[in-house]
Amino acid sequence: MKYTYQYKALPTTEQKLEVNLWLRICQYWYNRQLGDRFEWWEMNRSPINACPLVCHLPELRDKPNFYSQKKYLPGLKKESVMVEWSGEELDFSQVPANTLQEVCKRVDKAFERFISGDSNGKRSGKPRFKSQSRYRSLVIEGAGLELHSCSIGGKYLYVKVPKIGLVKIRSHRHLPNGVILKQLQFIKKNDGWFVNLKLDDPTVPTVTPDVVLPTWENSLAMDAVLNEDVYLATSEGVKLPSLKALRKNQNKLTRVSRKKNARSLGSSSRRKLAKREGKQHQRIARSRKDFQYKTAHNLVRTGKKVFFHEDLNLKGLTKRNAPKQDESGVYLPNGQSAKSGLNLSWADAAFAQFFQILGHIAAKAGAVVIAKNPAYTSQLLAYRDDVIFTDCNIREYWDATESLMVDRDINAAINLKRVGLDVFPTIKRRKGEIVIVGSITDDTSKEVLRILRNA
Repeated sequence: MKYTYQYKALPTTEQKLEVNLWLRICQYWYNRQLGDRFEWWEMNRSPINACPLVCHLPELRDKPNFYSQKKYLPGLKKESVMVEWSGEELDFSQVPANTLQEVCKRVDKAFERFISGDSNGKRSGKPRFKSQSRYRSLVIEGAGLELHSCSIGGKYLYVKVPKIGLVKIRSHRHLPNGVILKQLQFIKKNDGWFVNLKLDDPTVPTVTPDVVLPTWENSLAMDAVLNEDVYLATSEGVKLPSLKALRKNQNKLTRVSRKKNARSLGSSSRRKLAKREGKQHQRIARSRKDFQYKTAHNLVRTGKKVFFHEDLNLKGLTKRNAPKQDESGVYLPNGQSAKSGLNLSWADAAFAQFFQILGHIAAKAGAVVIAKNPAYTSQLLAYRDDVIFTDCNIREYWDATESLMVDRDINAAINLKRVGLDVFPTIKRRKGEIVIVGSITDDTSKEVLRILRNA
């Protein structure tokens, strides 16, 4: 079984200088390969209104790929490379060969996702050149990596890295006996250096999870909530509180950002404030991630085997409103001021990251996480085919027939569970009205009413 642990590294000053030099060489090598590929694109195409028989075409060359660009490395290692714009000399022979080859893989993967897309067919944006602040990691693998025993008290580990020596690591997590170190990754963050240790444990067998069939008893649905201090509403009638890490630290972040923007570009004071701003962002991101891990563990501890969540279009939810203009071309109010606050709330909640974390934790417990289309789940009563919650301002509904106060979010979570179990009614729109085509709501009305009364 292979897994990755992250630790805080405590390198010496000489080791920091060496790794920083490696990072600079890898950054230059990454940008040089990108430039080579962009140049090939520009030199090996002609405009649609140009005739190749009349117009001059440049001499064609083979398309650069992973293998062709990797062949440049032996020649670059023979002598120092001069960077024209900065005048610095970079010695490629100081960096391990597999580290430079990993940079070639990174470039090739970036272009592959830009042209063809990933395994799901989703294409990424055009690769861009990396500045020093954007290129922050390098990978070392192969022979020469060794793990050494802990020091006094078991607080530290030592990793032997080629051309650097023993690197001290703070050991906050115990390493199992018999693990093999396959790969090491240095990551430069605002508060220091970190290392990712890719480990292989041959004593842990690979287990294929069983197929889990969802039922009413072993499944749980979650409705994403942005109202007040609620993060999630579950189909068991429970509301989980939210953290709002960005909202709570917005004043601190704004204060530092304004000070930084008031300083001149390139000054030392601006760089110091930029580091402070980065550390503040780091605290917000870490507190949010810690909250999401704790929330995911609490959900998995319920013992459920199937978790349903909304398949949210977060890109569309955080999109800016289209501008409005009158006949004379004057821009009219389009509600973007209020929408900007909603966009910030969606970004602060980070539901995509939470559902990904929940999927990893649920897989370890033998459970599955499934995304479902939430169409009409927030409008229809879960125990009766009535469209009640037509407006987002309607948060509760008093049912005089059942003498029951129905919460909008819990009702939506129950409906999402019914969608996952394929017992949600078939709904179609005809002339703007919602029409129930086929319904089996009566089969689950007793269970739904029991949950709502307990809530």
